[in-house]
Amino acid sequence: MKSSGFGGAGIALVGALVIGGGSYLGGIAIDHWLSPYSRQTKTAAPLAVKEDLVPETATGFLDKKEVTAKDYMMVAAHPAAAQIGAEILAKGGSALDAALAAQVALNLVEPQSSGIGGGAFMLYWDNEKQTLYTYDGRETAPMAVDRRLFFNADGSSRTFMEAVVGGASIGVPGVLRMFQLARQENGGRPLQELFQPTIDLARKGFPISPRLHKLLSDEKYMSPGMAVHDYFFAADGKPKKTGTVLKNEAFADTLQIIARDGIDAFYTGDIARDIVKAVNTAPGNPGNMTLDDLAAYKAKRRENLCAVYRIKLVCGMPPPSSGGLTVLQILGILENTDIANQEPMSPPAIQTFAEAMRLAHADRDQYIGDSDFVDVPVRGMINRGYLAARSIEMDNGFNTKVKMAPGVPPSDNAAMLSPDDAIELPSTSHLVAVDKHGNVVSMTSSIENGFGSRQMVRGFLLNNQLTDFARHAVKDGLPIQNRIEPGKRPRSSMAPTMVFDENGELVMALGSPGGSRIIGYVAKTVMGVLDWDMSLQDAISMPHFIDRNSGLDLEADTDIAKLKVVMAARGYKVKVRGLNSGLHGVQVDDGTIHSGVDPRREGYAIGEGNLLPDVDAAFDLVMSKEEPEAVQ
Repeated sequence: MKSSGFGGAGIALVGALVIGGGSYLGGIAIDHWLSPYSRQTKTAAPLAVKEDLVPETATGFLDKKEVTAKDYMMVAAHPAAAQIGAEILAKGGSALDAALAAQVALNLVEPQSSGIGGGAFMLYWDNEKQTLYTYDGRETAPMAVDRRLFFNADGSSRTFMEAVVGGASIGVPGVLRMFQLARQENGGRPLQELFQPTIDLARKGFPISPRLHKLLSDEKYMSPGMAVHDYFFAADGKPKKTGTVLKNEAFADTLQIIARDGIDAFYTGDIARDIVKAVNTAPGNPGNMTLDDLAAYKAKRRENLCAVYRIKLVCGMPPPSSGGLTVLQILGILENTDIANQEPMSPPAIQTFAEAMRLAHADRDQYIGDSDFVDVPVRGMINRGYLAARSIEMDNGFNTKVKMAPGVPPSDNAAMLSPDDAIELPSTSHLVAVDKHGNVVSMTSSIENGFGSRQMVRGFLLNNQLTDFARHAVKDGLPIQNRIEPGKRPRSSMAPTMVFDENGELVMALGSPGGSRIIGYVAKTVMGVLDWDMSLQDAISMPHFIDRNSGLDLEADTDIAKLKVVMAARGYKVKVRGLNSGLHGVQVDDGTIHSGVDPRREGYAIGEGNLLPDVDAAFDLVMSKEEPEAVQ
């Protein structure tokens, strides 16, 4: 994993940033086009409740043991996906190959979280070329989209779930096009080889895990007669029991077509026609996607977004995700504090981190949107002088905490915007792959809400990512960056991240699901490793403390929950709640790869020392909820 520096088209220490095009004032011009929906100022009451939800119900903790490897490693949110990816790596496949194989496997065995009906963001480190590639496979809004997604015909607001369920919330899927672009630039093994393990598994069937059964038991939006209901529920209307063998011939057929005809087959022809039909005929909430929308979708290679924290270089995802930029802001503010010398998880340390989060989230809500449509002051937001000035605003006392206002980063138009009113609730998955050549993938993929739009076509679920747009286009006479527009990508919080040392050596790759809490999960983990000298596994397992400028969340059923009264005395509005992250990653030290797997989910890490005999053994792990002894 050694490297000689950030040569060629690789990472520049601070300058490799995304600068968006477009105009802030565009939102004012389109206010008339969106009328009357853009002029709504009354938000439906149920929307406020949505902020308190988590993407997927917590299903308990399972202690994760660190796995080490020298040759390769695959970390994914389900042991079967980790095994399928690791088998590709064991045969000499690349990190990109393993990531694609694992993603289609996750579509099958963790269908509520991600899949080919959704989108993704990916960082890819080419170790030989010393080059970081940043890929954007985020969904786009159909060209005929309008704000009726959020409002009824009479102008009244829909509840969040009224907007989610159906076809109107579905964006044009991007994950497969993203892989197509990455493979065009970096090569890859035949799709048939990468898809065959999942094709076989879909035809053979796999047992419903305790976690999937729990999520289905809590599901309220699948109705009899819907394809998704018929797939997951028994004749008596109850979710199929844990251990029930679930077959998905339709998904196997879909993958077989794509493997035979190429990824374009997803975006044109019969698959595309069935997607459009499912979107536009969804009962009660149809959409307006066209075949042209699918055929025209383009994944993008974005410029790298990196900044120095302490002496390490941290790289993340630029807009349209807010994840990388906000993580870098949090770290940049923390660099002006003594958090490294504070006792981990102590009240002062929690407060220091919370204050940095509150300031960064205030900027996030104000400034970040799709940089192809709006100007995002990226350079200004991570300017070291600006973040030093923001750190002075941290409230480290015992005052009642009020909502932080956004700053004014260096920019021509920074003051000409209104804060966003979108609240993300993605159901998401993160994976990391490291191959024998030291190439690394860190990828976060999503279909947004748990089980997405609940629309299933050809064996896979379609996303509801359009609900990640802001409800309103204009507020108080000023445009909102994340307003919905034709062809635009909704803002995300997904934050695939890589960290490099001062010699240009990759030392960490990670990410997480969790909606807008992703940002805090990732920033806290990076800080735990770099400031508190934790292992990646210990930093991931550390109890969560998150403040998105809306109150301090302490993770339930952990020791940190006992600090509720103490933190309330420091002025915070405190809630103790389940914080169901899914942090997965690797840490590299002197050529040894160390795993990091979140104990809050089914995730698993596989290297050459603990490769399972077959994928069936992966399901044995999930069903028993026990892990074998770690292989060192």
